[in-house]
Amino acid sequence: MRFAIKTRPEHTTWQQLRDVWIAADEFEIFESAWHWDHFYPLSGDMAGPNLEAWTTLAALAQATSRIRVGCQVTGMIYRHPAVLANMAATTDIISNGRLELGVGAGWNQLECDAYGIDLPPLKERFDRFDEGVQAMIALLTEKVANFDGEYIKLTDAYCEPKAVQTPHPPITIGGKGPKRTLRAVARWAQHWNVIVADPSEWTPLKEILVAHCADLGRDPAEITCSVNVRIDPDEPLDKAVADAAAYGEAGVDLVVMNLPLDSPPSAVEPLAKALAPLA
Repeated sequence: MRFAIKTRPEHTTWQQLRDVWIAADEFEIFESAWHWDHFYPLSGDMAGPNLEAWTTLAALAQATSRIRVGCQVTGMIYRHPAVLANMAATTDIISNGRLELGVGAGWNQLECDAYGIDLPPLKERFDRFDEGVQAMIALLTEKVANFDGEYIKLTDAYCEPKAVQTPHPPITIGGKGPKRTLRAVARWAQHWNVIVADPSEWTPLKEILVAHCADLGRDPAEITCSVNVRIDPDEPLDKAVADAAAYGEAGVDLVVMNLPLDSPPSAVEPLAKALAPLA
């Protein structure tokens, strides 16, 4: 089994977020570290602090040296795909090739309404997402990119300098929609992340992904499958470790351990030691 951590950039400070990632960087059992892409906190006081995803991600890439870094996941509706491709290439350079490019269609109506960002109906949102992923891949891999979609258009477009990783940073697609999301994973992703209640919910989703891969001629072994396990501060750490073990037995490749809010850097070492027998 493989492991990662995830921190919530809500109701915290830059210094604390940075120090937790630096601590995780010291333990090889954690292959990657993640945060989210929201503008408002998702818990507690909505008016409280929430650090922006990509500016902090670039800074966290600079603050660390080994651990892979990613956003779980970037809402495609928040940034034009061409802009996001340039951000990803630059962050991959800053990290010396450690970026995981996490993307999703987006869903948060509250944030969109507050900021005047259009949140299209579900079908259009996924149509835009599909085009956005293709446009980003074109910009990250081609010297001059052209794309003529219904919503996204590139005309002799450049994205220079290119990312360190070739052909592009691994794409993580998050979500569990059986028709659109999992098919997009099968077409373009190197990593699929999903939040589910337990392994019994994950297994049939993996079977759907495998079926999409068969339809598209893709080897499902090329796709890392990850889930999130929440560490409840009011429960023994053993509970989260047991949950992680159960996902491993079900066939999950990577378990992302979601740290409690306000976890200090000192919380990383006990977690690493508790997970070590599963690695």
